[in-house]
Amino acid sequence: MLAQRVARVLLPPAALLGLALVCWLGGLVWFAQTIPREDGWADRATDAIVVLTGGSERISTGVQLLSRGLGRTLFVSGVHQGVDLRDMLRAARLEPSTLECCIVLGYEAGDTVGNAAETAAWMRSRSYESLRLVTSNYHMRRSLLEFGMAMPQVDVVPHPVAPDAVKLADWWRWPGTLALIVNEYNKYLFALARYTLSS
Repeated sequence: MLAQRVARVLLPPAALLGLALVCWLGGLVWFAQTIPREDGWADRATDAIVVLTGGSERISTGVQLLSRGLGRTLFVSGVHQGVDLRDMLRAARLEPSTLECCIVLGYEAGDTVGNAAETAAWMRSRSYESLRLVTSNYHMRRSLLEFGMAMPQVDVVPHPVAPDAVKLADWWRWPGTLALIVNEYNKYLFALARYTLSS
């Protein structure tokens, strides 16, 4: 009798926990499989090109896009205090060029939420209405969510960068990639929950 009572008490929460785990795993697979495998989407020009710091590939991609005339200004969000434009270009293995006049650094953001807030304020100061968002492919979905919350009136064109170190083919076999995707997926879920609760 005692065992039956314990089972009746424990079975419902165990079933809910199991269902939550299955949903989480299914969402993780969907999240990983839908990470963009290409280097960029669409060639149409936007008012601005916005790069989120976090990898030299992002900076070099942003500069290349600017040189192709796909934006009037390149804004780099989340730059460390004390780093100037020439330092940043050298770290990205780029030579200073005539494009320096069209590159603006933002020093206020410390995370993706801050990137979105900093960029929104800068976009308003320029009266810009569209931007091309450059960040790593695994980070793009959460970035688009945060940017959509911060500036719903702005047209955002995603431009994902594919880092060589992130192995998306058979991603579950690579411990580093698996940990990165799981961490980014959980952050995306928290951002989505915050967005849903604030709507």
